Amino acid sequence: MSAEQGPSASAYIGHHLTHLQNKQMVGIVDFSVFNLDSLFWAISLGVLACFVMWLAARRATAGVPGRLQAAVELMVEMVDAQAKSIVHNAESRKFVAPLALTVFVWIFLMNAMDLLPVDLIPLIWEVVFAANGGDAHHAYMRVVPTADLSAAMGLSVSVLLISLYYCIKIKGLGGWLHELFTAPFGDHFLLYPFNFAMQMIEFVAKTVSQGMRLFGNMFAGELIFLLIALMGGAISLSFTGIALSLGHIVAGTVWAIFHILIITLQAFVFMMLTLVYVGQAHDHH
Repeated sequence: MSAEQGPSASAYIGHHLTHLQNKQMVGIVDFSVFNLDSLFWAISLGVLACFVMWLAARRATAGVPGRLQAAVELMVEMVDAQAKSIVHNAESRKFVAPLALTVFVWIFLMNAMDLLPVDLIPLIWEVVFAANGGDAHHAYMRVVPTADLSAAMGLSVSVLLISLYYCIKIKGLGGWLHELFTAPFGDHFLLYPFNFAMQMIEFVAKTVSQGMRLFGNMFAGELIFLLIALMGGAISLSFTGIALSLGHIVAGTVWAIFHILIITLQAFVFMMLTLVYVGQAHDHH
């Protein structure tokens, strides 16, 4: 009897890159496809972020701060300094600064899920799925919400909506509409179509680039972790097997350490772009 072989490399990666979805068809059109795993982990980590911040605020003291309080105070001071340098409206900063802090912490936690062993949570989900009568081969579970294009773009669209809100709040609806047709080339009726087109391109470009930057970096990091995991799957007593196993450990350690910088940097970049876009909404042309 031959031993049962595991999945091929392409099947392994394909399985790990498939979302747990809820699909509802209306006729031949798919109106609602939800990546349930991305929603679950994003909401759970958002609740965790709120809980940690609440806990830090509750335990805050005027004396020598603990580690949690010191870390939170460092983040708050960093975000507040960036908000003051970009958004000059003090009233707006009362909302924008906490928003930026929330964005940074939330995205950092979602990115940090990439540091978990790639097979840990999917394996647990397979056991739970099979225990409830499901087929383990269809037990899909992705745990990095920011490596999901729909989640990353959803975050960037939310920033766009907030920016549009401040455009109208600061400039008034009439003032904002006037700006759409008169900037950047000037207030002349022949230039109105070109001004409007350039404004729309700017809004779309900022939103797409912000979401795609986050998605692209996190998806690439997730894919590299999967490729490193495949090296560990080639364990054997041969020279090649031993070399791949050692390479798996070394490469996994080095990439995980480097990836800490990436997940932090991407959270910071997304937060800074949020502040910049909201700050631009306050500018008059």
